[in-house]
Amino acid sequence: MFRESRLSALVARLYDAAMDPALWPGTASQIAQALGSTSTVLKLHGGGGQVSLLECTSNLVVSERDQAWADDWHRRDLWVERSVAYGMSRIITDEELVTSEEQARSGFYQEWLSHLGIHHMLGAVFPTAPGVVGVLGIHRPRDAGSYSDLERRQAALVLPHLQRALRLGQRFAGLSHQHSVALQALDRLDSGVLVVDADGHILQASPLADTLLRQNPKHLAVIGGRLSFHHPALQGKLTALIRAALETARGGLGTPGSDLLIPRPQQLPLALEVVPLRPASVAFGEQRPAVLIFVRDPEAPLEVARLRELFGFTRTEAAVAGALGRGQSLEVIAMQMGIGLGTVRTHLKRILSKTGTHRQAQAVVLLARCITTAAPQ
Repeated sequence: MFRESRLSALVARLYDAAMDPALWPGTASQIAQALGSTSTVLKLHGGGGQVSLLECTSNLVVSERDQAWADDWHRRDLWVERSVAYGMSRIITDEELVTSEEQARSGFYQEWLSHLGIHHMLGAVFPTAPGVVGVLGIHRPRDAGSYSDLERRQAALVLPHLQRALRLGQRFAGLSHQHSVALQALDRLDSGVLVVDADGHILQASPLADTLLRQNPKHLAVIGGRLSFHHPALQGKLTALIRAALETARGGLGTPGSDLLIPRPQQLPLALEVVPLRPASVAFGEQRPAVLIFVRDPEAPLEVARLRELFGFTRTEAAVAGALGRGQSLEVIAMQMGIGLGTVRTHLKRILSKTGTHRQAQAVVLLARCITTAAPQ
């Protein structure tokens, strides 16, 4: 009963670790304890002799000085070679893989295993990704005795759960990577991105969106966690756009996106685009539709350093180009930079030459569209 409770706890730990990679450390030790052993290794063997250690008990860790030697023996693992030939996903012991005579003359036993203090093995190899073999190795020293049929059956109960947990972990890791890539891509847009629900509550905001909210408190506000406008008419328009986008997200007829301008005295207006976000099809729970709101500030500074990198501008040329991309006139640029209008025109001529454009309007469009806004501080 005690051994069965350990096996049940182990299976639960495997699935918990699949969902939370931080729980993988210690899994090997729990496998060893559940099966009356002193060490366990989980690893992947790929093409070209590549080996990746997923988890092992602390007594299998070698010093940094011996790491190359250990890596070589992992690549030449006799048990893995024989187990692959014996059959995938089949519980096997060392006694079925090598004879006592082979043990006596094998460098794998005499050099590698004797260093680790292990002799008997219980385990299996199993398929994971294409061209990659998963390895479960459970060990104990010679004086602990061979593994029994009962222990083989117990390992056979654990193995399919381990395989599923690893597949789930790989799947979750892939989804997490996709999520991270999507967030990084949103962060690089020249628009702030907000995800809101039916009531306008902000579910997620990109760093640039947070910056725009902080920089425009008189025009955009977050009240009780909701995106709000101080002007009642604008608030009503936003509410109507969110409702229409949600209806489209639920599968109704509607436009893929709607726009709204937020006036700012002595500044160009903020531009908002409200876009439906359709829920993904999931088997568990209910994923509600939501709305994406893109917020763009036409006066946001361009990345001057990237302008210099792309077009070979000098510092001053990049500063003038950045101001042009924000829509400023030559007169305003001259006043803000404290230089003469003739000097600004000279810089403009060089900017046109370096960008391959012929008119100021062409250069402005190019500068505004090929460079993202400066990263929020």
